[in-house]
Amino acid sequence: MLAANGAGTATLDAKLLVGHALGFDALQLATRESEFVSTLLASSVSELMQRRLTGESVARIIGHKEFYGLEFALNEATLEPRPDTELLVDLALKALPTGGRFVDLGTGSGCIPISILANRPDASGVASDINPRALEMAGRNAERNGVSGRLNLRQGDWFGALLPPPSFPPHKGEGDDRAEESRFDLILSNPPYISSEVVETLAPEVKDFDPRLALDGGPDGLGPYRIIAAEAGAWLKPGGKVLVEIGYDQGAAVSNLFAAAGFSRISVEKDLAGLDRVVSAHHI
Repeated sequence: MLAANGAGTATLDAKLLVGHALGFDALQLATRESEFVSTLLASSVSELMQRRLTGESVARIIGHKEFYGLEFALNEATLEPRPDTELLVDLALKALPTGGRFVDLGTGSGCIPISILANRPDASGVASDINPRALEMAGRNAERNGVSGRLNLRQGDWFGALLPPPSFPPHKGEGDDRAEESRFDLILSNPPYISSEVVETLAPEVKDFDPRLALDGGPDGLGPYRIIAAEAGAWLKPGGKVLVEIGYDQGAAVSNLFAAAGFSRISVEKDLAGLDRVVSAHHI
């Protein structure tokens, strides 16, 4: 059924969906394949297959996706983690100093900050998202992967989820310590970067099931980058760094936004397919 419907990974999809319905892992599927399945379980398999035939991804159907060697639960408010985003984690792990502190803007499932913290027990982070349902899932994933004690979750729109930036005048009785504690060594984001009109042309698996809020970057796809470039400097320590995931054709445009905002040593990093994937920029 899946192959006839054009699914390029029909065999793998079928194994994952049947295993999920039966509660079997890959080994159990192989060693117990001659056993009869109850009518109820067969019906469950059929329901899952029908959902896949509508274009819903396997990860959304079974409710979780592997990313950076860890498992992340998903809900309707979270973007499905993609392998391309693992480059952002690789670069962050190299950029963070010992005991470093970072913020991930628009965290969704929390896959980026949680993967960093799972590999850097010395680090701590803040993760923000405008959607409370996304933050709920990020919290569950942080607990599942043992990093909840080092990840502070905040609800709000971009930097609006954080405290007033350290460039604001301190309150009476507060001084440089508060300002310094508000700053980060690293700012990360995989923001919405697809232009509004292109979103409508995406495959059903993405257009119909990924949250629109996590896809639509405005008329030219650059809206979130303008906000990050304009405001990131107030939140970074001197010499701090910004890492943002981009679309394959946005390297020059996003680099120019950070250059105009006063950032230096700007570079575009390519993914395994040789496509522009991450813009890196340093705060002076």
